[in-house]
Amino acid sequence: MKVEPQNEVEKPVQVGAPVMQEQKPASPGASNPAGRWWVAILALVIVVAIVISGILPRIHARAALEKETAEMAIPTVSVIHPTRGSPTQEVVLPANVQAYIDSPIYARTNGYLKRWYTDIGARVKAGQLIAEIETPEVDQQLGQAKADLATSVANLNLSQITATRYQDLLKTDSVSKQDTDNATGDLAAKQATVQSAQANVRRLEELQSFEKIYAPFDGVITARNTDVGALIDSGSSGGTRTELFHIAQPDKLRVYVSVPQVYSQAMKPGLIADLVLSEFPGRVFPGTLVRTAQAIDQSTRTLLVEIRVDNPTGTLFSGAYAEVHLKLPTATSAFILPVNALLFRSEGLRVAAITDGRHAELKPIILGHDFGSEVEVVGGLTGDESIIANPPDSLVSGEEVRIAKPAASGESQK
Repeated sequence: MKVEPQNEVEKPVQVGAPVMQEQKPASPGASNPAGRWWVAILALVIVVAIVISGILPRIHARAALEKETAEMAIPTVSVIHPTRGSPTQEVVLPANVQAYIDSPIYARTNGYLKRWYTDIGARVKAGQLIAEIETPEVDQQLGQAKADLATSVANLNLSQITATRYQDLLKTDSVSKQDTDNATGDLAAKQATVQSAQANVRRLEELQSFEKIYAPFDGVITARNTDVGALIDSGSSGGTRTELFHIAQPDKLRVYVSVPQVYSQAMKPGLIADLVLSEFPGRVFPGTLVRTAQAIDQSTRTLLVEIRVDNPTGTLFSGAYAEVHLKLPTATSAFILPVNALLFRSEGLRVAAITDGRHAELKPIILGHDFGSEVEVVGGLTGDESIIANPPDSLVSGEEVRIAKPAASGESQK
């Protein structure tokens, strides 16, 4: 065989050296960079669209949730409007009814009751004899006093004759000046003794006149505390005096009322006061306030007032319990609010008013009278405010609120 010589010399292959392969020419357009950019942009757009389509609903949901939370945080309140108070206010207070004149009758002399002429319930006139007392001791003392007076008068006459005689003898120097002065002094002493005896007689005659007891004024005997033969002690000798009768004048009545201090300035003479008693249902007895004590009782913080009630027929009894209805004038700017509209803050009493239909404003007020479930407001309101009922304790001025719509009649019945 004939071996043909090789034209090329084979080069030894180095181990680990990269083997370069022969590249074929690329097809047209495969190496275009613009095409690859469009693919990248399209992929990016797809990715962004996917991301947006997943995140945007969450953003909307979160915004809706925040909005709903904010709306739910706004308190829903109901509003009321202050009502103007009445120009007159009626105050009902307990009262005690007393007779215009009420007096106990005591004895002014000691003795025994001889007889009485009037019993309880009897109407008497001023100066009418109602009882007699036997006073033997006073009678004897009066007799003794009259005898002493007669003795004193006799001694006075003798002294007067002696003094006159001595004065005549002194003119002729028949007696001394000293004897004349002694006679004149004795006359003066006897005159004083007679005057003392006369006073004692008059005193005992006055005591004796007290044997007869007369009514001091027109009235009704309400009590008789003695009987025939009873020992009467006037108390002049240190003993316990005895009340014989009790008399009252019921034609006019005094009604005493203890008025709380808050109403004291309205208690003026001439104020109308109606008297109501349980034994006369539906009947009113008119009265008029006539005077006050002009001082507050420190123990009860009340003002004692007197009301006069005419009782010509004696229908009302003294000592009765009654209710007095006082009609007090009130300020024209007073308003009435329920107590659940009040806010008690450290800076003072407040109410929450709606200013622009959406925001609350805390307004200071001044209270008048407390009626229990309602209060009288005498300052701080004009009457046009919309007041929040049952305001939350955390409410502050400027806070947004939502006014609740009134429920329909059908829904409220359900």
